[in-house]
Amino acid sequence: MTGPSSPSSTASHPASAAQPWRASPCAALTGAVRVPGDKSMSHRALLLGALAVGRTTVSGLLESEDVIATAGAVTALGARAVDRGEGNWEIDGVGIGGLAEPQQALDFGNSGTGCRLMMGVLAGHPITATFIGDASLSRRPMKRITDPLSQMGARFAGPEGGTLPITLTGANPPLPLTYTLPVASAQVKSAVLLAGLSAPGQTTVLEPVRTRDHTENMLRAFGCEVAVDEGPHGIHAVRVTGECELTPTHVDVPADPSSAAFPLVAALLVEGSDVLARDVMVNPLRAGLFSVLKEMGADITFENERETGGERVADIRARFSSLKGIVVPPEGAASMIDEYPVLAVAAAFAEGKTVMRGLEELRVKESDRISATVAMLEACGAEVEELEDGMIVTGRGGRISGGGHVLTGMDHRIAMSAVVAGLAAENAVTIDDAAMIATSFPAFRDLMTGLGAQIAPTNG
Repeated sequence: MTGPSSPSSTASHPASAAQPWRASPCAALTGAVRVPGDKSMSHRALLLGALAVGRTTVSGLLESEDVIATAGAVTALGARAVDRGEGNWEIDGVGIGGLAEPQQALDFGNSGTGCRLMMGVLAGHPITATFIGDASLSRRPMKRITDPLSQMGARFAGPEGGTLPITLTGANPPLPLTYTLPVASAQVKSAVLLAGLSAPGQTTVLEPVRTRDHTENMLRAFGCEVAVDEGPHGIHAVRVTGECELTPTHVDVPADPSSAAFPLVAALLVEGSDVLARDVMVNPLRAGLFSVLKEMGADITFENERETGGERVADIRARFSSLKGIVVPPEGAASMIDEYPVLAVAAAFAEGKTVMRGLEELRVKESDRISATVAMLEACGAEVEELEDGMIVTGRGGRISGGGHVLTGMDHRIAMSAVVAGLAAENAVTIDDAAMIATSFPAFRDLMTGLGAQIAPTNG
């Protein structure tokens, strides 16, 4: 992409002081917790609330830096997102096509989800907006989003490499599109479907591999017509009928399974532990980690299973377990793509080899998560081999040595995974910076120490 210069993304995100932590071996972790609301659903609730006509209410919204950035963007576009306290929010929507041109750049901080989904929304509005983010987000690829949206009539100006800052001019109206996902990405699928809300007729996304379906579920809750059909060779066609009117509703956001993974995996690794995570979303397209851990021998049980807001929810109990290495099915990667760093930590404590492949998508997350996970495990004394599309972790059963210093690379999941390793290792593990954990799990340290974890700030 080429075009006029845009505001610098780094200028709006000055470097802040690092927050190093030390995670030390601890006694049994015990207790019941509720981790923050699901990040994927929180972003979508704000966006669809803005596109509905009238007031949408949300309970359990994740109030992390990522989601707050999306709330700020919604307000900058003429809708109104108001925090009523304790995760309760009101969004006064302006309807599809009713968003206004923002007076300044939309700053998404570290939020790839908020940025990419909002590009889909604005691709169907005849306005111009500039998207910026922090240094980490500004390295992440956006062409996978801008390519299909360009086919729908939106125009983009920005660096040749397809990274932020990017200026988008929406189509009036966008063209309906049938698009086959080149990679398994719920963000790409969702961006195309959201743009299709403003297009005449049907917009269709073809998925060779199923990805999380929160956008489809929530669109239905807002009164939009969405169809999902399975065709030849397992390809799913997801169709949205455009030019609909979204009806405001109430969204109850369950606990985030990606966040729940950290206390639950820690419980599996620290001897004597018994931890219950309440109200966790167990949508089959998001719960792959728990199935894999069970195959590894984990004592994990789902209790009080139920449905809320169109999503399956359960309380998940994890108890200390002796794990064994397995070959993780690569076809399940999309259902647990964010959980591989903490799964790799579990594999380091297992007996034998755990093979994880089909993870190319991890190369373009907040960091190159394959290389970052390998470096994190090596710093913690684990044996790991990096592959082009994944890694092989060789566990020796029981503990790893620990004692290392982990460079988080501004990646919240690497930071939290390293902390989990330190709690069960023979020696403490330090991380160079915990500040970025606030992008998804602001209360992580308080929640973990409430269970008995030993996590403390350090001078490095």
